[in-house]
Amino acid sequence: MTPVTIDPALVEAMIMEMGAIGAHSGTGVWRTVYSPEWVAANDLFARWAAEAGLSVSRDAVGNVWGKLEGSQGGPSIVSGSHIDTQCPGGRYDGTLGALSALIALRALKAQYGQPKRTLEAVSLCEEEGSRFPTANFWGSRAITGAIQQGDADNTHDFEGMSIANAMLAVGLDPSRIATAQRDDIESFVELHIEQGPILEHADLPVAIVDAITGLRHYRVTLRGEQNHAGAFPMDLRRDPMAGFLEIGSGVINTAHRLGRPAVTTIGRVEVNPNGAAVVPREIRFTIDVRHPHPAKGEELYRLHEQLMLEVAARRGLEIEWDIGTEKAPCLSDPGLVATFRQAAADQGVPTLTMASGAGHDTQQMAKIAKTVMIFVRSEKGRSHTPEEFSTIADIVAGIQVLAAGLYKLAY
Repeated sequence: MTPVTIDPALVEAMIMEMGAIGAHSGTGVWRTVYSPEWVAANDLFARWAAEAGLSVSRDAVGNVWGKLEGSQGGPSIVSGSHIDTQCPGGRYDGTLGALSALIALRALKAQYGQPKRTLEAVSLCEEEGSRFPTANFWGSRAITGAIQQGDADNTHDFEGMSIANAMLAVGLDPSRIATAQRDDIESFVELHIEQGPILEHADLPVAIVDAITGLRHYRVTLRGEQNHAGAFPMDLRRDPMAGFLEIGSGVINTAHRLGRPAVTTIGRVEVNPNGAAVVPREIRFTIDVRHPHPAKGEELYRLHEQLMLEVAARRGLEIEWDIGTEKAPCLSDPGLVATFRQAAADQGVPTLTMASGAGHDTQQMAKIAKTVMIFVRSEKGRSHTPEEFSTIADIVAGIQVLAAGLYKLAY
């Protein structure tokens, strides 16, 4: 195929116009699901889709679809991402994927006409959970049939409003959520900013994502015996702080030794009592463990649990934990990975293949379709902040790869 022509000026203009809806903190955006800003952003997406010659529809949860009908029909090839943001987030997280799908379909239609296979661009809702903290992936969960009856009434924002009432306020009927489910999507391709530093360190604009990391989130309680910090000898102590420090250092060093892409993070610690001259009674802490390879992830979990048990036993401590969140790795379809790597090569765009350390709508869409992701370099790896930024040159390269891959799949 000839190189796909993507207009950098159009890309920048669309990013900036969309970013002005809910603009916050200079370069940031505050655009939560079912807010006036979210409604306006989706109206703009729908208008641009119509102007690109796509047929536009909205489903029961408010996802916006732009369809380029294929001459041979059959299941759709879909690309898109979410248009809601963090509070505040930036102009690129999620939004870039929705706009890139639209721009890619517009370019393909203009340059190559009607495809053989149907292509669709989608703007998804409430991936972030930034308004409704337990509603992550609301739009993609609706598409995959993962929203249960009663969920809309039982899911509330920070002010106590249910997501059902928020939907009603913008003209959506929560009783029809089940109608958003799709069973006619063959492939889902999500372009997204990387949200990390790997592409920048490699000095490359684009990556093809072969897996989204699995994760396990431990909530650990370590109990010992509270005593005086000066009068109680070290060799007689049952000190949960000493056990915690050994466990914390040990699990983090284990991930270091295993190397990329293994990561382990201790993000929260509570000490009881939290006194300067007291050997504490109890330490509660979290361990976030992630790996995109199923077998290596299980090995990482085993090593961490083995260490926790060994330290607690040796120091005479009681230990217990529960698992708050667990997600299996989401592996990209190997055929799609190969297709988009070749598409990048055809367009002269240098890439690497990597895993995603963050979660995405793609994980939900993988329940019903083959999936792959495309990453665009993030400046300084920043995301979930108004400071997130990707250059127009890198974005255009990402959209070229997306469009060229969609061409291979649909034309």
